[in-house]
Amino acid sequence: MELEHEIGLSSFRNDWQKASISILYTYGFISNGHEQFFKKHGLTSQQYNVLRILHDQYPTPVSTSFLREKMLDKMSDASRLVNRLNAKGLVKVAQNASDKRLVNITISQEGKKLFDSIDGDLPNLDALMQGLTQSEAQQLTTLLEKVRDSIKSADERIAPAGE
Repeated sequence: MELEHEIGLSSFRNDWQKASISILYTYGFISNGHEQFFKKHGLTSQQYNVLRILHDQYPTPVSTSFLREKMLDKMSDASRLVNRLNAKGLVKVAQNASDKRLVNITISQEGKKLFDSIDGDLPNLDALMQGLTQSEAQQLTTLLEKVRDSIKSADERIAPAGE
């Protein structure tokens, strides 16, 4: 179905506006699919993202600033996510010995078990994108990388003076 019809617009200013709105609109579908998938496992997609990062770093502890830097959603509140995962027993939080203001975070054994369980189910999440051929998925990835690079350079060009 045409994007214009789906969102009730008669036209777009140009193809760049249409592409931008299409990405935002599509993000809603992808985000909803991810949330539904991780909900079956008692997590949000952001909580899973934290577990993924901790699993990849295990056994090395990480800080909340490290998590924030590696998160897919840069607007996530890493401290809040860690607190919720800690309450569920999925992560361990310990005070940093050299800097008492910081904490060291690692995935717990329970968190590793849940992560491994989800990992086995992840191919089902791929179904969200299986309307594309493998070649189309690779092309889309390349185009999205180009979009991110364009946005990063645009951010530098349009930042208000003095920032």
